[in-house]
Amino acid sequence: MDWNVIKTNADYKKAIKRTIEIFDAMPDSPEDKELDLLLVLVKDYEDKHIVLPELDPIEVIKMKMEEKGLKANDLVPIIGTKGHVSSVLSGRRELTLQMAQRLKNYFQLPAEVFMSYTGVAKIKRTVKKKIAKQSGQNI
Repeated sequence: MDWNVIKTNADYKKAIKRTIEIFDAMPDSPEDKELDLLLVLVKDYEDKHIVLPELDPIEVIKMKMEEKGLKANDLVPIIGTKGHVSSVLSGRRELTLQMAQRLKNYFQLPAEVFMSYTGVAKIKRTVKKKIAKQSGQNI
């Protein structure tokens, strides 16, 4: 099939289907060349049309802690004192560049997870805490 720039969701689905079909193509085969082209076209379409949700680094840390069975004390060597760990996990203290680098290495995640924080997640946490406080819950 002759491929062009992907402009519709239907074309995107066809391209994904074909990509999966030829994913294990032999190097330098016609399918391998087609796969190279499809990967570029699919990435271009996804970059333009698919918006990934912004990650809250604190929620990512908590999720990774749960996955690994870690307690807050386990992060002391990475983040700093028990007080720093508590402040970071509660959202009272922002991650520093050094903390982000250590967390990236420790959890083996892209640095962007810890660096792309724009404050939206912090606002959401603050609102969530205020609502919980008003209803008598403790988050």
